Amino acid sequence: MGSMSDPGRSFGAAASVYHQARPGYPVEAVAWLVGDATRVLDLGAGTGKLTEALVELDRDVIAVDPVEEMLDELEVAVPGVPRILGTAEDIPLEDASVDAVVAGQAWHWFQRERAVAEIARVLRPDGVLGLVWNSRDIRADWLRQAGELMHERHDASVTFEDHVRIGRPFGEIEEHSVEWVERMSRARFLDLVRSRSAFLTASGSEQAATIAALETLLATHPDLAGANELIVPYVTRCFRAVREG
Repeated sequence: MGSMSDPGRSFGAAASVYHQARPGYPVEAVAWLVGDATRVLDLGAGTGKLTEALVELDRDVIAVDPVEEMLDELEVAVPGVPRILGTAEDIPLEDASVDAVVAGQAWHWFQRERAVAEIARVLRPDGVLGLVWNSRDIRADWLRQAGELMHERHDASVTFEDHVRIGRPFGEIEEHSVEWVERMSRARFLDLVRSRSAFLTASGSEQAATIAALETLLATHPDLAGANELIVPYVTRCFRAVREG
């Protein structure tokens, strides 16, 4: 999660539900992010969702995150991956020690200028920085309505270009998207809502009202009538840039 404000620290107490609820990343997307990199730093690794895909791709992964509870969950999910407490602005690795640095759902937590300098320091020349976000595809009407009930001000995917400013010593940013679906129970979808920072920092009464409204939507929306499980469409947005010089 990078250098975190109070909402970020709230993830610590919810680490277990966060890992169980949050979707993973398609291996196809992660393979595009890291290319032929062998030694990869998962920065702001959280509970290891991106780490899992990197391990599946047989990469040598190091996980760094500032929240100890998150790394405890990562150890359960991906045993044996080196875990280090640290931030994007103060990465506890040696110079030029990794082939790629990746950040899943985390770049917007980083203090960009300091993080870019530190990432460039730990990357070898021509190393890759890869950034990735999972976004629910709100072209599905029920998901659009769910987003409104969750008080999402916008679809996060439309603002990724605002987040993805990297700058020197990195070159031009490349982009790649992968569309996919995940099947889940209504209970798991509600746990996914409970894992979001806006929900975690809301008052108890606000949380209860949001869950009640979503339960009603899931029970009554015509697209979901009679369905035993939800089919949740996602878009995984990937960005990468090469360290120059």
